Amino acid sequence: MKKRVAIQGIKASFHEEAAFKFFGEDIETIECSSFKQTCEVLKNGEADFVVMAIENSIAGSLLPNYTLLRDYRFAIIGEVYLRIQLHLLALPGVKMEQIKTVESHPIAIRQCIDFFDEYPQWVVKESTDTAACAKRIRDERLTDTVAIANSLAARTYELEILEPRIESNKKNYTRFLILSDHANTNIDKANKASISFQTTNEVGSLAKVLNIFAENHVNLSKIQSMPVLGRRNEYNFYVDIEWNDVSNYQKALSAALRHTVNFTLMGEYMKNAEV
Repeated sequence: MKKRVAIQGIKASFHEEAAFKFFGEDIETIECSSFKQTCEVLKNGEADFVVMAIENSIAGSLLPNYTLLRDYRFAIIGEVYLRIQLHLLALPGVKMEQIKTVESHPIAIRQCIDFFDEYPQWVVKESTDTAACAKRIRDERLTDTVAIANSLAARTYELEILEPRIESNKKNYTRFLILSDHANTNIDKANKASISFQTTNEVGSLAKVLNIFAENHVNLSKIQSMPVLGRRNEYNFYVDIEWNDVSNYQKALSAALRHTVNFTLMGEYMKNAEV
């Protein structure tokens, strides 16, 4: 039976591309209109995994998704770093001089702003999904409209790439988390973990916890704070840590537990350094 993977967006979206990169293309992707819906689908047993974007090298962290991680408490079993490459897509045979309108997700549009400076006559329209714009061009046979999307969308919806790599920053990437309602059973090769915790309001309490990891040669690759709902001046800290020696990680984790409250091990998995 194929793995069922819930994604935000439709087929050929960047979430599906990330799912293919992690699981391979022999999967069933379940299209969802929101990140919350992907979590509901997994919660209800209608999917086996969720692929969820968590940060972008230009736009930063997707803070609402940290709230979903806290609320649903799914296990993080892996991650994918996906380089974001944006192309100008059109129906086969369409020429640049025919174009009147360009459509895409607002973030994709902002990432291509330098390219659009050359075509001030184009009307730029925002949409909810890069792949959905490509699909609309195919379905409605639009000859005066182009989409900004990935090469997977071009292949899926039989469009031509009029201009490749129109994004301004060629090193743009998005990090995706792989979520499951079961803990990772293959942790022998794990070298990265995501944890969350709170600290006391004492001076230096957070620094004390972070120093524990440094003293045990455990690297902090990311730290994100989110307010605790309904509690003034209290925060949840979400931390990604990496290690080369698992014994160092285990010692650091044990020591950190003594200096934190509401400590949660969100997942242990293999880091994906390929970008």
